[in-house]
Amino acid sequence: MKFIVSSSYLLKQLQVLGGVIGNNNTLPILDHFLFELDQNSLTVSASDLETTMAAVLDVESSDQGVIAVPAKLLLETLKTFPEQPLTFLVGDANTIEISSNHGKYALAYANGEEFPKAVSLEDPSTTTIHGDILATAISKTIFATGNDDLRPVMSGVFFQFSTESLTFVATDAHKLVKYTRADVQASQPAEFIMPKKPLTLLKGILAGSDSEVLMEYNDANVKFSFDGTEVICRLIDGKYPNYEAVIPKENPNKLTIARNQFLNSVKRVSIFSNKTTHQIRLKIAGAELNISAEDIDYSNKAEERLTCDYQGDDMQIGFNSRFFSEMLGNLTADEVQLEMSLPNRAGILTPIDGLDEGEHITMLVMPVMLNS
Repeated sequence: MKFIVSSSYLLKQLQVLGGVIGNNNTLPILDHFLFELDQNSLTVSASDLETTMAAVLDVESSDQGVIAVPAKLLLETLKTFPEQPLTFLVGDANTIEISSNHGKYALAYANGEEFPKAVSLEDPSTTTIHGDILATAISKTIFATGNDDLRPVMSGVFFQFSTESLTFVATDAHKLVKYTRADVQASQPAEFIMPKKPLTLLKGILAGSDSEVLMEYNDANVKFSFDGTEVICRLIDGKYPNYEAVIPKENPNKLTIARNQFLNSVKRVSIFSNKTTHQIRLKIAGAELNISAEDIDYSNKAEERLTCDYQGDDMQIGFNSRFFSEMLGNLTADEVQLEMSLPNRAGILTPIDGLDEGEHITMLVMPVMLNS
């Protein structure tokens, strides 16, 4: 089999697919790209058994064939070429030969039949979503997922679809993000938990994209199709915690403040906080917010005063500054609102502006006990 393809076009597609390939695969065949040639179309696939991604590339050829090509070797070679046509030719000695303007390179290939077959979804439900909306939903939630192997359901993003809206939720028990789009609906209600790795890949590919993404899903797998690319992944098995139950409903104390000023202040003050607890203290009275941190072991301390708009009782509440700055940094609003009830109840952070029509974000952060 023989085909001709542009070097930079091939590299760009393979770099995206290469994100699927794991570092320490149990099966040697998973260190390969699967090339399936059918005349002018070359389908390239990569898999780690949990996630399989395939893209259809335009090439010049009149042949057909299936082989598995070592991914790392091919990517390293392609990175060094300037833009030019490359000719791939499968030779006799179980090698595939690449011819460029300057030379020839032979790679040993593996039998394509050994490559794991992608799952076919039986009787899936479908939803279509704009690529950029999906990428935004992922980037607004994925940072709040957990890494605890004992609670795998919390290591993914919970997709909750209804006929009125799509909701995406992530939590690690310290912080929680709920992102809702009322401008996109599903034909029937569905719930599933998506693992982090394929979401990270999708976020990278779809950011700023105008494509429509077709999502097909059943109880075990989900498939995303767009622009000649398919991503199929196994869902996380288990029941997602009842996140609505932890969002406090009555929050009479409301603080409104410029997000950037708040974020910079938290970052600065947290440098002086205890290196294990990362604790900062918010003291709110009238129109003044006092942010402070102290590391008693090293006699380090910092304090800043900001003006804010506050309605509620005077209060002091402690937060982990890392979670807090992550959440503020993930929002794009100019102004944010922090709603609180008691120093031992979760605070709710919401953006006041900068949202699209039908877009809603609720962020929840658990307080830490203040050592008075």
